[in-house]
This record gives sequence, structure tokens and C-alpha cells, in this order.
Amino acid sequence: MASSSEDIVVTGLGATTPLGGDVATFWAGLLEGRSGVAPLTEEWAAGLKVRIAARMTVDPGEVIPRVKARRLDRAQQAAVVAAAEAWADAGFEGRSDEVGLDPERVAVVIGTGIGGVTSLIDQHDIMLDKGPGRVSPLLIPMDMPNGPAAHVGLAVGARSGVFTPVSACASGAEAIAYGLDLIQVGRADVVVVGGTEACIHPLTISGFAQMQAMSTRNDEPGRASRPFDKGRDGFVLGEGAGVLVLERRSDAEARGRTPYAVLGGAGVTADSYDIVLPDPDGNGQRRAARLAVERSGASYTDVVHVNAHATSTPAGDTAEAKWIAAMFGEQTVVTATKSMTGHLLGAAGAIEAIATIKSVQTDTIPPTINLDDRDDEITVDIPTQSRSMTVDTALNDSFGFGGHNVSLLFRKA
Repeated sequence: MASSSEDIVVTGLGATTPLGGDVATFWAGLLEGRSGVAPLTEEWAAGLKVRIAARMTVDPGEVIPRVKARRLDRAQQAAVVAAAEAWADAGFEGRSDEVGLDPERVAVVIGTGIGGVTSLIDQHDIMLDKGPGRVSPLLIPMDMPNGPAAHVGLAVGARSGVFTPVSACASGAEAIAYGLDLIQVGRADVVVVGGTEACIHPLTISGFAQMQAMSTRNDEPGRASRPFDKGRDGFVLGEGAGVLVLERRSDAEARGRTPYAVLGGAGVTADSYDIVLPDPDGNGQRRAARLAVERSGASYTDVVHVNAHATSTPAGDTAEAKWIAAMFGEQTVVTATKSMTGHLLGAAGAIEAIATIKSVQTDTIPPTINLDDRDDEITVDIPTQSRSMTVDTALNDSFGFGGHNVSLLFRKA
């Protein structure tokens, strides 16, 4: 068995997002500074306080065979589509036992914040309207939060374990951290990791809106998500999935694969401060970042770029930017890709990890759009146009309701 100190690398990427149905179009959209936020045109949205969202540009139900798609919740569909891209991108064409892998050494970790909630709500409506005898026998498999991971596990033939972190908006990033652990402790050789979410529905939107967590810029959808800006008034709900394939460097080299990046370290902490509010001093977030850096063996001066959690909420953005400046310096180049994608909840950490990996791979940092009047308390370097610069080491932050904090450190392979 390879040494636990060996580099763990990323060899496959897959995504379906509000900017594109695959990694290439997602990344191109980020660099263009394009917003994926649009008005909700459905009749049910007319009376809502919030009438904007960031939907996937490619309906996953149109990518998956129709019969199969009908058996999956939308969040499961997104995970299956992103995982298929990542698995093929890593060089695997077929299930693990068909491509020379030991299925008992292949694992899956796919996080979600809410799971199949839209399927649950829709079937509840059917029960009220037509009676319990009309409820779908597929409801439970479609609703269960582990459904996306289970379907991805079936697709790749994973038998080492299939896991589902449910840590609100940190779920996707926590899945990646857990995948790193699985390889480092010797429980798996290849791990498919990521996050998925698809809960754009009047009930979920109303719940977030009643918390005053969402932007109400209904007349300016593309300008509604504005992290770090003085005029920010909340996040915009998005949907999609992001998936990565992790393995040891030696295994990737033996297969002739060139890694995208090294997953150098991960830090996972909890605030124990409030069920929805972050610690205003960012103490738990700071500890997660410190753990990621220290476990990677990097120094703080190595980190030149941070893909921030930065949801566009008044309290959260300021606290995060302050500790980034204190830990890494005001010269740190920070981007908030949620300005373009909206907030994908349990999938956010996964698609933002992909953006961070692409920055490390290509030495290019996406912009933060809609930053018209920067908050005076935020002093880090935030480009409003894509920037070319050497990115040897970068950090990706993800935080969630409940006080969940995850930081992932990526460096050049």
C-alpha cells in the first residue's frame, strides 16, 4: 500500500451549473464574468418575495435517458451527470471492475444540504390532491439525502463505501475533505467526491426569504448577487453539482494521467456559535483554514489566492474577508464566484473547488462581478476582471448553517 504521505491528486472533474452543463463551459462562464441568475417565470413565483434564481443551464433530465431520469430526483440527476463527466475525465470508461480497478477500493462521497426535497413536496401535494394511493413508490429513494451518492456509487461500482455529508452549505467541501481522509488512511484508492443540490421551489425560497437571507433585487437578476459590495442584501439560490475524482499520484502516473492539482490538505471545524449566524470574528473559519495549510505542509505565504465562501450576505462577507487579510495578508487575491453562480448550497463547495483547481492549473483567477462599491471594511485584493497570475497554492472556503466550516488547499501538481 502506498504511503499515507503521498500526494493525493485530482484526476477528474465534472460539473453541471448555472453557467454551463460541463466543466469547460462553467469555467469559461466564470472567466467571462457572466451571471447565471435569471427571473423565475413560473406562475408559482409571481407572489413570492424573491422571484430570481440561478438554474442549471442544461437540464440534467435531458442528458440522462428519460426512463432513468424519471426515477431520480433533480439533485440526483445533477450528481449523476457531473459524476459521469468526472469519471470519464479521469480516464475511466465503465464501472470500476471493468476498467481494472478493485471495486472494494473505490469509494464515493457526495454531499447535499437538503437532498430530494422537491420530490418530497411534489408527492405531498399529490397525496393531498389525489390520495395516498397515488404517491409514487419511488418517493423514498428520490427523497433520501444519500440518494445522489448511492446512484453515483451504482454507476461507478463503488464497494469501499458510499457516504453523504449533510452539513448545509459546507456539504460539498466536506465530502472532498472526507475523500482525502479515506485515501490517506488507506480505506480506498480512488474516491469520487463532490456535492449536489436542486431545491428551487416556492417553499424553500419562501423559507430563506422569511429569514431575510436572500436578495430581493428581482428587477436586476444579474446584479443581485454582489459579494463584498456595500449594496449586498443576501444570496441568490442556485442549483447544480460538482464532482472530482481523487487518487494517489503514483496510481495516476501508472495510468498515464496528468493531474489537475494536488489536494494538499483540508480543515474541518465547527463554530458552536449560532444555528444560522457565523461567528462574527470568524474564529471557526480561521481554524479551518489554518488546519488546511498546516496539514498540507505549506506556509501561509504560499497561499496567494482564496476562492471565498462569500455568499453576498452583509455579515458573512465581512467576517471572512477580515480573517483572510489577517492570516494571509491584504495582498491575497480573493474571488467570490457566487457573484456569478448564485449559492448552490450543498453543491457550492464542490463547484468552487473546481474553480479553485482550474485557477491553480491555468494561473487564472475569475472575477467577482457586481462589485460596484466595495465595503470599506474589506481590504483584500478582489479583481473585477479575470486576472492572470502565478497560482501555485490556493484555498477554497465553504461554510454552512449550523456553524460548519471547511477549507481545502490545492497546489500545483
